[in-house]
Amino acid sequence: MIMDFDEILNKCGNGERYQYVLLALYSYLMFVTSMHNFSQNMISFVPDHWCYHDELENKSIADVRAIYNQFENPSCTRLALVDPDGKSSIISEEHCDRWIYNYDYGFKSMNTELNWVCDSAYKAPVGHSFFFLGSMLGTLTFGLLGDRIGRILALIFANLCGFLGDFSTIFADDLTSFSLARFVSGLAVDADTYLMYILVLEYVSPDLRNYGLSIAMGIFYCIGMITSSLLAIYVGHWKIFLVCSSLPLVLIVTYYFLVQESAQWLITRNDINGAVKRLKRVAKFNSRSVSEHDFDAFRSYCQLNAQDKEQNANGKKATIKDIFKTRHLRNNMIYMLTIFTIITLCYNTLARSVEGLGISPFISFSLSALTLPVSGIIQAKIQRSFGRKATSISSMLLTGLFTATSGIVLSLWKDPSVFLLVSLMLLSRLGISIVFGATLLFSTELVPTCMRSRGLAVAHVAGAAASLLSPYIMHLGTYIRAAPSIILCLLFFSSAFICLLLPETNNRKLPMTIEEGEEFGKGDRIFGFLRRSHEEADDKKNTETHQKLMPE
Repeated sequence: MIMDFDEILNKCGNGERYQYVLLALYSYLMFVTSMHNFSQNMISFVPDHWCYHDELENKSIADVRAIYNQFENPSCTRLALVDPDGKSSIISEEHCDRWIYNYDYGFKSMNTELNWVCDSAYKAPVGHSFFFLGSMLGTLTFGLLGDRIGRILALIFANLCGFLGDFSTIFADDLTSFSLARFVSGLAVDADTYLMYILVLEYVSPDLRNYGLSIAMGIFYCIGMITSSLLAIYVGHWKIFLVCSSLPLVLIVTYYFLVQESAQWLITRNDINGAVKRLKRVAKFNSRSVSEHDFDAFRSYCQLNAQDKEQNANGKKATIKDIFKTRHLRNNMIYMLTIFTIITLCYNTLARSVEGLGISPFISFSLSALTLPVSGIIQAKIQRSFGRKATSISSMLLTGLFTATSGIVLSLWKDPSVFLLVSLMLLSRLGISIVFGATLLFSTELVPTCMRSRGLAVAHVAGAAASLLSPYIMHLGTYIRAAPSIILCLLFFSSAFICLLLPETNNRKLPMTIEEGEEFGKGDRIFGFLRRSHEEADDKKNTETHQKLMPE
């Protein structure tokens, strides 16, 4: 008798105490990661500002604004003479060297303290570009480490980089030191979450993947974003904010003692005894009694498949290149990488724009965060009823349609109301959050276990690289207001079409090896997921009806 991983995990418990502890630790990680990822948005907020003049020292912000609004470039125009009534001020030929800031809720950002505005406004974006460069390198590096030294150690190292980068940013006082600090901080982005995402996914039941991961990500990422805004307002200074937001990352070190290493990963490393050891710990924590006979059956299964799991045709360890050597798996990975790249670009284009809405960026940032729990619940319900593929495709099509409609409306309405702008922003955030969450889960399940960390690392790197285009897409709006929305709509539609070519993963045994990945979904038809989802819904309904009719 032999027993595969899903069967032995079910005996050890795949939806009990240990799994809920995993979800709790994942939720905490989502909370601190949210604060880390958006810390650069917080420290770089630029409030309304005007060149300083002695005559304006005792004037109110409203008076200063009225004086400078007479000029074409009010924020960077220096005045040589200010008339008492403010109507006959004379422009100076000199550049500003000091500013009056209208701080949002009294928060002093890095840009205001270092005066990185007007002629120096380029410095913050240059420094932040190194954050994304660090993200590309860190995602790939920690992805490789995740498959080489284990998910836990790679996760800890990634979060320590995030802490060191954020903490060292406090001491940056020029562009060079700031760029270096943001590069180190960026090493943690994506890697600090998807490694834990993989660990949770490999230890929980399909039902918990639907609800647990989606809802935990939505709720605690939302709480992290709102906490960032409240914390920034409370402490009032960007350096204190970075200290408070970076210190929680250090606690991730404790995960080494709290989280079991991936048993599936250990199997792919031929460490069967190590996998059994972790599964026994899970069973003990869940108060499950699993016989040694069952573990022997599991060992037999692993030993029978050891060579297929660990070696390719040349007898060498599987590498990322092996994913692209067989036709069916290669096509699936190319489709997955393309979709993930497109959606990441769309997400970063839509999600990080919180200014220019006519309200404080703190308020718009917090309001956009409130869409995340809703998106997680919606995503989980749709995935449970219709599967991964249907969820991804439908959310892409609907978000694409809404994005295009929003762009066209805004281009026709020359002076839209603040209410309309905020409403459109919230709806777009809701749609892209559902799309991104569905795409992340779908992509993770498609990649074989032996390559999951590295495969996702490549996908995140491709997405980060594509995201460098997002500022240029948004810049097109200065020429044709609807252009960014139409481009995003076309990207959403393209990704939905490509998604049709992928196999459904819902309620299927996930591939662990390259060979299983090659066979996974072979023979699936493009629209076969529609029939499959209806059949599964009918089966579930019949099962529930049968259970109700059974005598107690």
